[in-house]
Amino acid sequence: MIFAQPGRENTVEVAKAAVEAARAHGIGHIVVASSRGETVRALPAHEGVGVVCVTHAFGYPKPGEMELPQTEREALERAGVRVLTTSHVLSGAERGLSKKYGGIHPVEVIADTLRMFGAGTKVCVEVAVMALDAGLLPYGEPVVAVGGTARGADTALILTPAHASEILNVKIHEYICKPALY
Repeated sequence: MIFAQPGRENTVEVAKAAVEAARAHGIGHIVVASSRGETVRALPAHEGVGVVCVTHAFGYPKPGEMELPQTEREALERAGVRVLTTSHVLSGAERGLSKKYGGIHPVEVIADTLRMFGAGTKVCVEVAVMALDAGLLPYGEPVVAVGGTARGADTALILTPAHASEILNVKIHEYICKPALY
């Protein structure tokens, strides 16, 4: 499925397609990037499929603050969603070094290369690796990953994540949906 434009207006269709793809392929886990919980709440009924919500890191967009309200985090967890808040694997410390000293670092090259396929592709890979590193996804198994451009979702992939220490071993198997990039 190719969307005419990137952005949050595709969220409901992406969420539906992600759950359908997980069921069709016998995939037991969906990992969703969701800074405020809206995208993960868009998932239709997903019994039998584990859901991990990966938020922005604590301190984004403002130092010392959390974008996902605690009440929303608690509601997601009560609904059986596992919520992960941690440093972003494709920016984090390297972005801090680039800002201070200039230049570009290898992880930023990976992130920018993935963005060539759309911001959502980069986000899907990133959140899947973060969730695997946190022990919230099974090692060596394909998952459905959902991400987007700014707010909401516009991309879903089937991929097998690798640990951050083996980032180049991530395997993107299939696009479920993504926006056209013109």
